Amino acid sequence: MGELLAAPVTVTVTAEGSQRYAQAVGDLNPIYFDEAAARAAGYRTLVVPPTYVAYALVQGRPLAGIGTDGLFGGEKSIRLEVARIMFGGEEWDFIAPVHVGDVVTGEARLTAIDQKDGSKGPFVRITREITYRTGDGEVVARTRQIGIAR
Repeated sequence: MGELLAAPVTVTVTAEGSQRYAQAVGDLNPIYFDEAAARAAGYRTLVVPPTYVAYALVQGRPLAGIGTDGLFGGEKSIRLEVARIMFGGEEWDFIAPVHVGDVVTGEARLTAIDQKDGSKGPFVRITREITYRTGDGEVVARTRQIGIAR
């Protein structure tokens, strides 16, 4: 399903991290903070906000690793003869809830590179997909991220 861009990253989801994230994004749903509320809603324990999995898997890096394009190195490099690369959007599929205590692994793959013609001339669209799985291999979320290179 595409070339692996970087080594998979695995973390154990914590209540502290999840709850700080929920507060930061302003999502104060009780199922993130109150175990009784989560169980009453049908969950086995506290649930995490859906996009928290992406945040939880971010690996801290030293600032010296930032390139001139403002991005960190480390992923497989895609060399294009372009002046800049910018974010072109993101789509999510939320398949199953993630709970506090789950071990989650994210794996990023290159799924497409194609050239398009836009109103300001040609550009290259780069699509990568990140799949998030629990320790038992269950896919819980998937995101497709688009990069635009000119």
